[in-house]
Amino acid sequence: MGTCKLANLTANTILSSDLMLDRLFLICPAGCPIPNTTLIALKEWGFTDLQTEENTITKASHSIKTTSNSQNSSTSDAKKRILSSKTEDITDLVERNQNGEEIPANPEIRLALENAKSKDSSNEKTHMQIAQDIYTAYARYISSIYTHYATHKEFNIGEINSTVRELVLFIKDNQRFMLRVTSSLEDRNKNFLVNHSMRATVLALTIGLQLKMPQTKLIELGVACILHEIGMIRLSPQLYMNDRPLTLAEKTQILTHPIISYNIMKECNFPLSIQLAVLDHHERENGSGYPRHSVGNNISLYGKIIGVACSFEAITAPRYFKEARTTYEAMIEMLKNENHQYDDTILKALLYSLSLYPIGAYVYLSNGKIAQVVDVTPDDPKNPVVQIIGQKNEDGTPQNIQTNDTTMKIIRVMNKEEAHDVIKSIETVQKN
Repeated sequence: MGTCKLANLTANTILSSDLMLDRLFLICPAGCPIPNTTLIALKEWGFTDLQTEENTITKASHSIKTTSNSQNSSTSDAKKRILSSKTEDITDLVERNQNGEEIPANPEIRLALENAKSKDSSNEKTHMQIAQDIYTAYARYISSIYTHYATHKEFNIGEINSTVRELVLFIKDNQRFMLRVTSSLEDRNKNFLVNHSMRATVLALTIGLQLKMPQTKLIELGVACILHEIGMIRLSPQLYMNDRPLTLAEKTQILTHPIISYNIMKECNFPLSIQLAVLDHHERENGSGYPRHSVGNNISLYGKIIGVACSFEAITAPRYFKEARTTYEAMIEMLKNENHQYDDTILKALLYSLSLYPIGAYVYLSNGKIAQVVDVTPDDPKNPVVQIIGQKNEDGTPQNIQTNDTTMKIIRVMNKEEAHDVIKSIETVQKN
């Protein structure tokens, strides 16, 4: 991130990237004019340096240069004053009720996040457990949303928005861990809609972050992805929870679920952008999708992103009626983009977010070692960071190595059986 001088900002400046106090506290989202009252308040509280996600940000009429990456020198007390301020122009994108009071995130999610903060996340094993706990908590939350709608025909939109906002922030800081979390075959088949929606949401938000979407848009994207399958609950579970091929009549029923989801979003007064996202998530660039056979720019951006996330997730998901394929195989299939089904920009964002050998994949290295992909290399998707299995640094931490095209090259990805054996061996060692 870069640092922007407060003195260089004027009222109604429009930035091309989010304006932040720090990595987590948003002052003004990209594309929105900065209110004069916000600038006055920041000056009164003693702030001089603010952060942006880019090195140069543009104003409607001129450019403002930012300095090199540095930490904001303002005190935590000043941040607390902003957090408790009643100034409506200063927003961290939380939902508020009619009285202007913040609508909090779901209580279980808040508790899970607070528990996560109390743990030592510097330990990789602990960090992975934190990611697993948060993932599980959000999956339960999605299940509760679907159940509540099925029984009450309503949504708590404010709570959903606030809760998704927390997920956006968590994925932003813990992306490489969240992408390694997996669900068991039993869990996936037990509640397919919930697990599919959860995994797709993690992927969609990861893509959105790679595209540098402003936080307001990421929240909308997350809400839309969580709810994109809501129309399925009005169909018979036998249509999507079975181990046999569907009949033509059953396939026809399945094809109606985006329209049902759209109508539910419309009836419950969700924003039009979210309505269109759930309607478009099965549309394809070449017009081969459904329900409207839309093409290219006629498909909403959120719909395009969710479509890519869902397709990738579906390829890698184990189901009763099919074998799951590796994330590497899924990435290769997506990048082939046969008949140009997917938007090239979104596919590129998927590649650069997960790498050619996606986070979580087990691989063979040119030095004979076995490793797991644990992080991406921003400018080189074919050479990710890997964690050597069975080896640790002198301080006991896992040994992470940057792969390359010469001395530390990935030879191939393990198949499902090989990866399963490695995971079992790791679990055995950890128990002992």
